[in-house]
Amino acid sequence: MSLAGILLGLGLLIWLSYRGWSVLVLAPVAALVAALCSGEPLLAHWTQTFMLSAAGFVAQFFPLFLLGAIFGKMMDDSGSVSTIASFMTQRLGPKRAVLAVVVAGALVTYGGVSLFVAFFVLAPMAHALFRAGNVPARLMPAALALGTSTFTMTALPGSPAIQNAIPMPFFGTTAFAAPGLGFIAAVIMMGFGMWWLGRAQAAAGRAGEGYAAPAAAEVHRGAAEDALVRERASTSGSFDPSEAVRGGQGGAAAAPGIVVALLPLGVVVLVNLLMSTVVFPRMNLDYLAQPQFGGITLAAVGGVWSVLVALSVAIVVLALLNRGRLASLRATVDAGANASVLPVLSVASLVGFGSVVAAMPAFAAVREWVLGIGGGPLVSLAVSTNILAALTGSASGGLTIALDALGHTYMQLAAQTGIDPALMHRVAVIGAGTLDSLPHNGAVVTLLAVCGSTHKASYRDIVMVAIVGALLALVAVIALGSVLGSF
Repeated sequence: MSLAGILLGLGLLIWLSYRGWSVLVLAPVAALVAALCSGEPLLAHWTQTFMLSAAGFVAQFFPLFLLGAIFGKMMDDSGSVSTIASFMTQRLGPKRAVLAVVVAGALVTYGGVSLFVAFFVLAPMAHALFRAGNVPARLMPAALALGTSTFTMTALPGSPAIQNAIPMPFFGTTAFAAPGLGFIAAVIMMGFGMWWLGRAQAAAGRAGEGYAAPAAAEVHRGAAEDALVRERASTSGSFDPSEAVRGGQGGAAAAPGIVVALLPLGVVVLVNLLMSTVVFPRMNLDYLAQPQFGGITLAAVGGVWSVLVALSVAIVVLALLNRGRLASLRATVDAGANASVLPVLSVASLVGFGSVVAAMPAFAAVREWVLGIGGGPLVSLAVSTNILAALTGSASGGLTIALDALGHTYMQLAAQTGIDPALMHRVAVIGAGTLDSLPHNGAVVTLLAVCGSTHKASYRDIVMVAIVGALLALVAVIALGSVLGSF
């Protein structure tokens, strides 16, 4: 009965969230259903299990959601993202429209801009570019997904994406965990994605298919105001789409040059690297062992701290470089701050649901099944993050649930088998970024709405670039890591 309760609660969560119900309500209800079927105390699990776990996630990661959303909004309102998109358009041109969209998306998201900000800014540019090149508009969502939601989110070392930050406290790693393997995975994802999109574009050309889509501006505005898009997106990213059209846009000054636009992105990566590998390791942080700071070590917070410092410095640099371009700095910052609240609470609610499920007696059988999957700890870790990300429609939610329930166990297995925790980190992140892109995923729903497309027209190509390519990269990382270790 306990296992049936877990499945019933999970099914309820998936079905009603897909129909547009708020996960803030669904997650505790689904958790209580699981507890009820197991004969567990309901109020105790709601306030002491669910809420404490959700609050722990907020306490640990809200600063990253907050600074990331503010940075992304400032990059948008200053015109920096548009400058980067225009630069790639001019340099690569309509003949290489797909590549231009992919590279532009990769540049801004690897530098710390939320993928939802990237969607809303890059979609109009992509429409214009695809129109000029007569490239089928149905391929645009896949091109945007490849550039913003695959290798820059889970594979490239140093990515400030929340998905790359979540394993750090569990494994004592940094955003640069297993950099060589991460780079190889990124090459596989981008290489396979570009091959598939090139093949699809060539086939469309032979069939006489050209560009056809609604007006980009209308699609952009309508998607930003869609309540269902907002609800689904909030569980899969770190930016509330409703804030994408708010803030201090439209400064009187001219758009920044490409160097000024790219500089804050470079600052994020460089400062993150310096803090992770040079500054924090050389500091005396013995005070962290005191009870008032949780009795921890640098390994528990160093990775998150590095990203926080990097984003903070980049925000200051961005503000100084674009003083005349940010029409209302306060409005921009407010919009960014507001954009971080719903996503962090939504993901925290999923984490709370996962903590209640993990506390059920029947979860012991689930744990044994996961750990007993053939192929060793790396394979079972990849499978568990894949399944949970698929079921929740959220890479960050699925990843946190998996690590909350099994992270300590995997660290013990790593110590027993000699696996580098950095390799565990990279496998977990890439695993969470594969099957999360199922049809109900908030990023997929938002992307299709922004581009004015449908699942029927574009989802097959999204599957190939965001799921199949990521799975190939995951297999390669596990195989190489098993033979050569982490590098």
